[in-house]
Amino acid sequence: MKALVLREHGGPEQLELETDFPDPVAGEGDVVVRVRSTSLNYHDVFTRRGMPGIRIPLPAIMGLDVAGEIVSIGAGVEGWAIGDRVLVDPINRIEGGLMGETVHGGLAELCRARAHQLIRLPDAVSFDEAAALPVAYGTALRMVSTIGQVKAGEKVLILGASGGVGVCALQLCKAAGAYVIACAGTPAKAEQLKALGADETILYTEEDFLQVSHARHGKPTIRRSPEGVPQRGVDVVVNFTGGDTWVKGLRTLRVGGRALTCGATAGYDPKEDLRFIWTFELQIRGSNGWQRDDIHTLLDKVQRGELKVPIDQRYSLADGTRALDSIEQRRIVGKVLVNP
Repeated sequence: MKALVLREHGGPEQLELETDFPDPVAGEGDVVVRVRSTSLNYHDVFTRRGMPGIRIPLPAIMGLDVAGEIVSIGAGVEGWAIGDRVLVDPINRIEGGLMGETVHGGLAELCRARAHQLIRLPDAVSFDEAAALPVAYGTALRMVSTIGQVKAGEKVLILGASGGVGVCALQLCKAAGAYVIACAGTPAKAEQLKALGADETILYTEEDFLQVSHARHGKPTIRRSPEGVPQRGVDVVVNFTGGDTWVKGLRTLRVGGRALTCGATAGYDPKEDLRFIWTFELQIRGSNGWQRDDIHTLLDKVQRGELKVPIDQRYSLADGTRALDSIEQRRIVGKVLVNP
């Protein structure tokens, strides 16, 4: 089969299209899926580069999110038939392992998965829409709704709003009735985020988002109004970039505000200033990935038209390196798909 294969960690040049990679074979409890769509995530960039403390078996086929049709079924598999449309939950929640990292993923014509990872794909949801959901949208749903508990009337500042997680977080916050401030790198991205519902945007490449937040929504203070209501600042900051945005993000928050994080695309060991946390009684809420129920919830929302899945670009398998580069260089709004 054709596959985009990683045989050594490093830069984009380490990914090579191979035309004779061995086809996967369905063992007991397995199915083989013909990949119709796979979406890329920033996690794939980390996998290609290599991650400290995580050993990736090489050669590796990346691509965590996989949607397609069953083409073969192993012994012991019940309830599934050849031709069934499926979405694969990337996490093997029984034996362990992650698609596109510890086991081969979707950047190939065929992909093997454990039967218990399969989710039946409704006819009303396309392969492309489905492939965009688990990692980015599942992570956003858990972070914003389950852990973050964003509610109506709150002001939410989203850093990295143009990526898959950010776009979904924006939509979920708006659906909850929140006021959303989205940070974008270009005027074009800002306009796209406004079209998705952002109430206002900040161009972080042209202006300091902290200063803009203070100017528009007030500099947080521990002084209280006569009614006892904390004055100034946003209620929630969504920050999965980390790096040098971490402390600045905390400084946008009102007394008792919440910082939500599910990743660190710009660095996992940022400088910290604990004074802001105790002085303003801030809440730091971490969210780790998604649960199976989150994917079902997302599929229902897409079917009902309550959630959009903006696709920025579609690539062929031969152009998979370019697809990953578009994410690494942050040139997108929404999701990038590869259709083998």
